[in-house]
Amino acid sequence: MQRHFLQELETLKTNLIKMASFAEDAIAEAIRAVLEHNKELAESVIAKEQRINSLEIEIDDAVIDLLALQQPVATDLRFIIAASKINNDLERIGDHAVNIAQSAIKCAESATLQPLPHIPKMAEITQTMLRNAIDAFIRLDTALAHQVLKSDDLIDDLNKKIVADLVEVMQRDIPRINEALELIRVSRNLERVADLATNIAEEVIFTAEARVVKHRAPDRQ
Repeated sequence: MQRHFLQELETLKTNLIKMASFAEDAIAEAIRAVLEHNKELAESVIAKEQRINSLEIEIDDAVIDLLALQQPVATDLRFIIAASKINNDLERIGDHAVNIAQSAIKCAESATLQPLPHIPKMAEITQTMLRNAIDAFIRLDTALAHQVLKSDDLIDDLNKKIVADLVEVMQRDIPRINEALELIRVSRNLERVADLATNIAEEVIFTAEARVVKHRAPDRQ
C-alpha cells in the first residue's frame, strides 16, 4: 500500500510539473505574440488551451482518489492539499494566457501603438516569478518561494504605471483608444498571473513548513 501511495504521489507531482510547463509556455508565447504583433502565435496559444484544461481534470481526479482512498497525514496531506490549489492556479494562468493572446490578435490588426517599455519589463518579471514559483514547488525551496513573494509589489507598481501611461495616450490620441485598452488588459492579466505565482509560492511554504503566509505582510517584506 505504501509503495503504491508513493507512486501515486510521484505521478501527481509529475503531472503538476507538466501542467506548469504548459502554463509557462502559454504565457511566454502570448506575451511574444503581443510584442511581435504575431496573430498566428496568439491563435496557437488559444488552440492549445484544451491540454491545460484536460490535465486539470486529471489532476483533480487524482487528488480526490488520494484523499479518499489513502487517508494521508502530515507532510503528504499538506502536499496533496497544496497540489489541488496549485492545479487551480495553473489552470487560471492558462486562462490569462488566452486573454493576453486575444488582446494580441486585436492589437495585431492595427499594430500602430507599440507596447510601452514597462510591458516587456512587467512580462519578464512575471515570467520569472512563475518560473521561480514552479522551481520552488519542485524542490520545496522556501527561500526561492519567498523571493517570489517579494516581487509582487513591483508588479503592482508597474501595472499602475502602464495604466497611467495608456490613459494619457487615450486622452491625446482618440483613434488608438481600443488598442490602448487592449494593452491595459494585457497588463492586468500579467498582474493576475503574478498574483497566482505568489499563490503557488505560498503553497510551497505551507507544504514545507506547515505555515500559512497568505495575506501576512511581514512575509512580504
